[in-house]
Amino acid sequence: MAEVLHKVSEKVKTGISAAELDKLARELIFSAGGRPSFLNYKPGGTGEGYPAALCVSVNDEIVHGLPIEDKIISEGDIVKLDCGVEYKKLNTDATVMVGVGKISPAAEKIMRVTKECLDKGIRELKHGASLNEYALAVEDHARENGFEVVRDLVGHGVGRSVHEPPQVFNYADRRMKEIILKEGMTLALEPMVNEGGFEIFLADDGWTYKTRDGKLNGHWEDTVAVTKDGCEVLTK
Repeated sequence: MAEVLHKVSEKVKTGISAAELDKLARELIFSAGGRPSFLNYKPGGTGEGYPAALCVSVNDEIVHGLPIEDKIISEGDIVKLDCGVEYKKLNTDATVMVGVGKISPAAEKIMRVTKECLDKGIRELKHGASLNEYALAVEDHARENGFEVVRDLVGHGVGRSVHEPPQVFNYADRRMKEIILKEGMTLALEPMVNEGGFEIFLADDGWTYKTRDGKLNGHWEDTVAVTKDGCEVLTK
């Protein structure tokens, strides 16, 4: 997984299409003996499946951005590459962010702070801790930097399927207090941080979620395994 995203992120540059990035991701996953978890994935098990191996979300797009031919990457964009891989019947899920050329100070800040939110949240995980400790760390750091976390999209368990219980909120909530971590649990942690308000909407393509106010979004993700004294990041 990490190698796939590293190689795809190296190809992100002005003028490349999102479809080219998706094509590369497919080739890399299949050549490694894996299967793209997202390709033909049907949320809820019904409806049309996702038509790609890679989600390419740009600027105000949060998640599930379609990697279509006419989505051309431009100077100053921040690009989120989200990929799921099934290998030996187990799934991992990860997202990286790439700044294209010279990016704005606001773009640089949201990329950096969102990654810090993920890292701070990961440090709270261990056997016996509640998921609310992770959520508090993420939300507090985002707000300290003037940002809001998305409330209508969440992280999740991952393993035999690409999406499993529990839901992992990126904000403090009593429901998170009730989820106590156990050694061996595997989670896809994905802070989604907005430059403006936390409100979002689903675009007309039926897949892409975007910020309601059109401001920037940051999104980083790792799959982790809970251990006795902390957790192991499986997607580095």
